[in-house]
Parts: sequence; C-alpha cells; structure tokens
Amino acid sequence: MKSKPLILKLGGSVITIKDKPYTPNPQVIRRLAEEISRAKPETLLVIHGGGSFGHPLAHEYNIAKGYREKRQLIGFAKTHQSMVNLNRLVIEALIEQGIAAVSIPTSSLTITNNGRIELLMEKTLVGLLDMGFVPVLYGDAVLDSSLGFTILSGDQITVHLALRFEAEKMIFGVDVDGLYTEDPKLFPSARLLREIDLKGLRDVMKGFSGSRSVDVTGGMWGKVRELIPAIEKGIRVVITNALKPENVYKALIGDEEIGTIIKGS
Repeated sequence: MKSKPLILKLGGSVITIKDKPYTPNPQVIRRLAEEISRAKPETLLVIHGGGSFGHPLAHEYNIAKGYREKRQLIGFAKTHQSMVNLNRLVIEALIEQGIAAVSIPTSSLTITNNGRIELLMEKTLVGLLDMGFVPVLYGDAVLDSSLGFTILSGDQITVHLALRFEAEKMIFGVDVDGLYTEDPKLFPSARLLREIDLKGLRDVMKGFSGSRSVDVTGGMWGKVRELIPAIEKGIRVVITNALKPENVYKALIGDEEIGTIIKGS
C-alpha cells in the first residue's frame, strides 16, 4: 500500500435520523462528502453505520443472535438491502463531489465466528486503495460460521481494518462532541474528555451505557470496547461531532481540537 490510510467511520446516527425508520439525513451526507473532498486525504477508507436503515430490521428479526427460524432469512435479506440503499446515498454524494468512491458490500467480503471477524478478504481493498479509489464499507448482516448469520458493526470493521492496514488514524464521526465522563444525553453534568490515554479510557468505560435508540451493535459502549486493540497498537483515534460543520474536515487535515483524542499506547 502506498501510504498508511486514514479510516473514517460515519455513525448511523449522523447520516440517518436514527429515531425515524428508513430516514436518511441527506443534507448532512452531502456536507460530509464536500468536507471529505476538500480535505483531499491521500489514502482513505470510509465505513458507515446503519442508523435507522439497518437497526430496526435487524432488531425485528433478531438477526444479531443468529439463525433460529426460517422467517429470519427474509429479515436478513431485508436488512442487507436496506443497508445497500443507505450506502447508495453515501456513494452518490461522494461521487458528486468528485471522489472516486466504490461501494464494497461487507457481506460479500466477510465471515464472522460468534460475531467476531473470522475472514475479511482484503486484496480487493488493497487494490482499490493503491489505485486511488475510496472504498466504502458499512455495517451489515453477514454469514457467521457458528451462528449462521449475525450483524457486523461498522465499528468492528473499522478497527479490524485499522489494525490490518496499520492505519495512520481512525476518525469516528458521531452525534455528540466526543467522549464524556457519562452519557451526555442522559446526564447534563457529563464532562467532555478532550484527551485521554488507554488507562483513562478503561476507567471511564464503566460509565457508558448503550444507545437509547434501537441499536443492535452496542451504542457508545460497543464503540469504545472495539477501539482498545487499535489503541494498544498505537493507532491514534479522534472522536468528533460530525453533525457540526467542518469537524470532519478538520479531523481529516490534522486539526484535532474538535472532540476527543485517544492516544495510542
């Protein structure tokens, strides 16, 4: 690979209206595409979450816990197709901004085992990155060698690829200003953590809870838990509010005073 990639994860709560099933946030999607285009990162991978497109169906059909009854097959298909629909909106916005974005269906590349990535075929991604494309993956319903199938979160994909490709940095665009001492949506007294190391991160994890919306991938707790292996390997993490204009642009160009910086070990 020509250079270490930046990996940008766009949360489902940013690109969709998470409490309104199957409702995108087109203005935000277009703005984020423009910010990415203006930042001009040399090597970029984008992963996005499911928000109101993926989680309601996955929850309705209990996809995350694996195959239990035949009716779940149509639920798996519906969940995947809903994510394809959301991904199309992201891809179209990126292409309109002159970004050579290529959709990569996660379920076509990946098999998990008890919910953890067992196989992710990376050769296609490496080839696209070396050519100058921007691969765009997403959280998806995937086959699982133990469960039959499950839900693979965009956060797990992000960290897996960051480790495999020795990423320069991971940027998480979320719907809050960064990591807090408590959930700021529930506790107004929560304090924003501007910079934190691995030890401090483990301490504050005790205060995190899952998302209040329907989220089959664990909310902020799931996100932070996924980050630890990458932080242990020294990969820098920036968590920023992608609903605020310019934050993602600043994170991409290296201006990180716009959220929480988690320092690698």
